[in-house]
Amino acid sequence: MAMKPSSRGASVRKADAFLVNLAVEQVRKDAVQQFLSQETIFVEVTTDDGAVGLGYSYTIGTGGTAVLALLRDHLLPRLIGLDAGLIEAVWRDLFASTRSTTVGAITSLALAAVDTALWDLKCLRAGEPLWRVAGGFAPKVPLYDTEGGWLQLSTEELVAGAVKAVDAGWCGIKLKVGKPTAVEDFERLLAVREAVGPRFPIMVDANQSMTCAEAIHRAETFKPLALTWLEEPLPADDVSGHVRLSRSTTIPIAVGESMYSAGQFREYLERGAASIVQVDVARIGGITPWLKVAHLAETFNVDVCPHFLMELHVGLAAAIPNGRYVEHIPQLRAITTREMTVEDGHAIAPESPGLGIAWDRDAMDNLRVA
Repeated sequence: MAMKPSSRGASVRKADAFLVNLAVEQVRKDAVQQFLSQETIFVEVTTDDGAVGLGYSYTIGTGGTAVLALLRDHLLPRLIGLDAGLIEAVWRDLFASTRSTTVGAITSLALAAVDTALWDLKCLRAGEPLWRVAGGFAPKVPLYDTEGGWLQLSTEELVAGAVKAVDAGWCGIKLKVGKPTAVEDFERLLAVREAVGPRFPIMVDANQSMTCAEAIHRAETFKPLALTWLEEPLPADDVSGHVRLSRSTTIPIAVGESMYSAGQFREYLERGAASIVQVDVARIGGITPWLKVAHLAETFNVDVCPHFLMELHVGLAAAIPNGRYVEHIPQLRAITTREMTVEDGHAIAPESPGLGIAWDRDAMDNLRVA
């Protein structure tokens, strides 16, 4: 049943969507793809009392215009007149209206842009930062670096980046794996382990590139390296493969960046197929379902280490008791006026009301493509 227009609170008077294309800040290659650009989809919501909230989601090179079309043609017209404060009701109404395209990436990305705009409004009205409004557990979260670990980098470059991360006080590093043989991956990882010592956290990411048999083989090969986790070893829809892998290795298995519904996380957690949850606020459909996944993971005594979007995820990871790490991949510097604060290897959640991202609207206008 469709949600009725608001008779109380501030209703949505205007909702606009636009697309900004951001070049990558450095070359990024993994086992299956190259990150060429970030298509960043923005939604700006204005209520009848003049308040404005700005939300966003993203794709990495394709699909941005499809998300934009779904927003403009269907979701945003439906949003007009609804109570901006009833975020759960709005999310459910929009989700139900797209039944024939759910669960799916395009719909989730579109919902996320709307939902984050409504949460921005909610926090601005409260005069509080996201991390407090969403839960308020702790103002800082350990940070690990991914920028020095891309697959195209030589072993020497990986080592240099890892040593730099240790010297800078980072709380860990992530390296991409997926070379043609397990021995090649192992040799690269071993060089880094020897350079940083036995205690420094090293995560590895296979980007869904392996079969179950190969993942089991590589996990066994990697065993002497004392890895913090093995990320996305198999395609995200291969739950049974992740179950088999998890039972075969002591390396924690991290999954979630390629999942688009809370139900997928529930199945992984119920079957013991995930040791680390990497829920992505854009791909899950916004802050509203992100928090549900995070709290679900807590009931299974599983940590949350969100994927990408560090400027937004710092507030969410700081809101929950099981927020273990934030991933350092800067990608918004071209359209923001200040960077995320980092102290002693920790990401500091912004105290400014709203999402806490200082957007540069002039720069956004200059990079707007639709």
